[in-house]
Amino acid sequence: MYVYEPIFKILNAAGVRYVVVGDIATLLHGYARLTADVDLAVDLAPQEALRMIRALVGKGFRPQVPVSAEMFADGAVREQWRQEKHMLAFSLVDPTNPMRVVDLLLKPEVSFEELLARSQEAVVGETCVRVASLDDLIKLKRHAGRPQDLVDVKELEAIRNRKGVRSHGGQR
Repeated sequence: MYVYEPIFKILNAAGVRYVVVGDIATLLHGYARLTADVDLAVDLAPQEALRMIRALVGKGFRPQVPVSAEMFADGAVREQWRQEKHMLAFSLVDPTNPMRVVDLLLKPEVSFEELLARSQEAVVGETCVRVASLDDLIKLKRHAGRPQDLVDVKELEAIRNRKGVRSHGGQR
């Protein structure tokens, strides 16, 4: 997981608003599994998205698809990618370390503001990050619906039950 700490340091230094989701969030909640990227929900307001892109590109990250990274900041472009290319995330990779891949969700199932409001602080190495709540992570993974995500949902629900955490809906 420490391979991803430099990403979080870059984003924190730039004042980027983000929430860790996906498999890293699953790890931070206590279910160990392998992952090859870090999935982030980010503030998609144009200026905020552009700040995030510029912070990563300024440190060498490059899009995995042949487009200008700054295009991510344009909501109409993101929607076009979703509709025409069926993209769920925009990927940036660190060419000096191909293990450092950042997947930026184009349109999370849960709004960014809700994710951020319910997120929790976690520490990766020596860096503080915001991680999606168990309930939000379960909802995102259930929506993704891939076989591994559904396995993750069961494990995350078991963790939630062990911790005695109540879901947003008041049910356990």
